[in-house]
Amino acid sequence: MDHFLYRDGSLYAEDVSLAEIAARVGTPFYCYSTATLTRHFTLFDEALSGMDHLVCYAMKANSNQAVLTLMAGLGAGVDVVSGGEYRRAIAAGFTGDKIVFSGVGKTREEMTLALQGGIRQFNVESEPEMERLNAVAQMLGLVAPITVRVNPDVDAKTHAKIATGKKENKFGIPISRAREVYARAAALPGIDVIGIDVHIGSQLTQLEPFEAAYNKVKELTHELRADGHDIRRLDLGGGLGIPYERSNEAPPLPSEYGAMVQRVLGDLDVEVEIEPGRLIAGNAGVLVSEVIYVKSGEEREFLIIDAAMNDLIRPAMYEAHHDIVPVVEAAPGSEKVKYDVVGPVCESGDTFAKQRDLDVLGEGDLIALRSAGAYGAVMASEYNSRPLIPEVLVQGDQFAVIRKRPDYDEMINRDIIPEWL
Repeated sequence: MDHFLYRDGSLYAEDVSLAEIAARVGTPFYCYSTATLTRHFTLFDEALSGMDHLVCYAMKANSNQAVLTLMAGLGAGVDVVSGGEYRRAIAAGFTGDKIVFSGVGKTREEMTLALQGGIRQFNVESEPEMERLNAVAQMLGLVAPITVRVNPDVDAKTHAKIATGKKENKFGIPISRAREVYARAAALPGIDVIGIDVHIGSQLTQLEPFEAAYNKVKELTHELRADGHDIRRLDLGGGLGIPYERSNEAPPLPSEYGAMVQRVLGDLDVEVEIEPGRLIAGNAGVLVSEVIYVKSGEEREFLIIDAAMNDLIRPAMYEAHHDIVPVVEAAPGSEKVKYDVVGPVCESGDTFAKQRDLDVLGEGDLIALRSAGAYGAVMASEYNSRPLIPEVLVQGDQFAVIRKRPDYDEMINRDIIPEWL
């Protein structure tokens, strides 16, 4: 469920008309719903009620400071994957004891930053990382709390570019070597082993891969405890998918996911962390764009819009589907046209949809690409010297620009021309 609904034929974000925002902010822009963000976090939190747990928002999905501040205020933890994300989390009000640091390439500088600023745990991805973290912690006179990310070799049944739990992926250590690696970790004076981490991928639409991975983690927990390790926390990652196509069967609900977690792991006497990002932010956002031209080709109609692949790269990178709807509805029973919806960037890959059945549209009409709140603005670029687009947050009948559109001078003046040119 989201809070982008039609009223009297016009698409609203909560109680604000998207057409009104477009008139005041210009297009294209991202729009997020506070009510949807709040609801999706709450659903996850409630799904694990009765179990010691922390829902850590995976901020790589959407790291706008306003979104992060909202999450911190709701009591969420946060999962970060870089020093920049750590700094964003602190600036948004997260305390160190609620920050989990993931990622395969943590640097000395990032380790130092988190150890000095406060950290809930590092999710360690490799033995070289563990050795380096130990050295940095000892140099600072501190101890680094860690989980080790294990790779359970489970097929997440998702897009190859966002699968992370098979043995050919770069993430984690093979679960077959976990006892050996944990033994080494226990011998390092700058390391405090507190648990196990696992994350098998993103946009999973079935519970079976999660359950297979979690059963392997459960078995490993028993083995490591028998070896003398105090396994008191399990980081289960994120990855639960969202319904990008409204016509398709919906992925499992957070309540169904939570029930499975409690059934599989509820008897282990551990604290559980989960790290949803897409499911919290994805359907909480839309990308609003204006039609520039309708171009008739020999074989198809092209809807050329002012948003482009640099604004939302998911269709070009992942062949991802986003439902596309008009901001102003056509009358019931109106004619449909098959359009290729494309942007103005000089790439054939700058295509949002091919042969999509849409209402008849013309120059100046507004459309909304749904489910664009995750991995949209965070992956945007200035390719073709196109400025980053605004982000807008709605709450009830209010809206605010939470990232403005830079002007061209700002964009150009970031470059430095050497004196010798």
